[in-house]
Amino acid sequence: MTSGLTDEQIFIRDSARDFLRDQADFDRLRRTVDGAGWDRELWASFAGELGFAGIGIAEAHGGAGLGTVELALIAEELGRTLAPIPWFETAVLAATAIAEAGSDAQKSALLGPIARGETIVTLAMRDEAGRPIPDGIGPVIARDGDGWRLSGCAHFVPFGAVADLLIVAAREAGSSGWDGISLVALPAADLKREALNSFDLTRPLGHVDLDVAVPADAVLGEPGKAGAALRRTLAIACGILASEQVGGMQRTLDETVEYSRQRVQFGRLIGSFQAMKHRMADMKLWLEAARSAAAMAADAIASDADDMETLCSSARAYCSDAYLRIAADGIQLHGGIGFTWEHHAHLFFKRARATATLLDPPAHHRELVAHAIIDTEKAA
Repeated sequence: MTSGLTDEQIFIRDSARDFLRDQADFDRLRRTVDGAGWDRELWASFAGELGFAGIGIAEAHGGAGLGTVELALIAEELGRTLAPIPWFETAVLAATAIAEAGSDAQKSALLGPIARGETIVTLAMRDEAGRPIPDGIGPVIARDGDGWRLSGCAHFVPFGAVADLLIVAAREAGSSGWDGISLVALPAADLKREALNSFDLTRPLGHVDLDVAVPADAVLGEPGKAGAALRRTLAIACGILASEQVGGMQRTLDETVEYSRQRVQFGRLIGSFQAMKHRMADMKLWLEAARSAAAMAADAIASDADDMETLCSSARAYCSDAYLRIAADGIQLHGGIGFTWEHHAHLFFKRARATATLLDPPAHHRELVAHAIIDTEKAA
């Protein structure tokens, strides 16, 4: 996403890029993933001091009041570095869910701490099988006196073991589809949580056990009516995640090209071999098509286009496939060193594989696009 940007948007992008280049290099990343699994100090600086957690939050609730394009630009820069911080989970997934489903009072109470970088929040919703949403919602909500009771489990929760607050998507017993869904803001401190062994070391996952009474005002908006808000939240998150994937693709290609200009084999730079040129040209084609798809999704969200959900699913499916292809080629073209634990190429491949299923797999999104096309043709 490089054309048509305003001076302010370019400044935001460059500020994030410069900070992450200086503060989130690969040496620091490796120390983090070999240790705590996420970088608390980096999060405090990026989210709080620089204010990037509040970019998409309305000014009335303490944020910068900017839009989707700005969020996409930041996501792309984070994708370049694989920074192990819960920005996407907090500033995109959770903040959007609160903004879409919450009452004015709930937005005022919850979004301000997010904008200031004081609260880490994530979305907890999946069942153990990891089925696509909405069928794959695991937690259950039921009446309990004047309030509610959450039961069941939420699996594969990104940054679920370190979040301060969970936005839990729960379903009423007997409901199906997008009906009977509630979003609940639940403090995480007293919950039973477990960090999982995650394939993507830079985005840790957690498991949350739920058997807790919650007050009525913890339910965002009207109980059982949050299906539309969750659906829109996930569509927006898909569009932003596509931009994060583009950042990872760009960094992988840049690193591969640079390596091809340094590595000598049979007395020649490997970048001079035709086979290498063809593979890198293919990587570039995948990247630029993905960049266009992600940009279209961001623009559709910003303009609230009628086909926003379809464009976000399209970007989600294509960018997931493209990232996997480019990350795999990046390992191959680095030769023997690309397969080693010490090199960071495998971290991009793992991020590519993990993000492909984070908000449901590409096949699910292609199916959504197909249904949208069929519905459009029927309407015509």
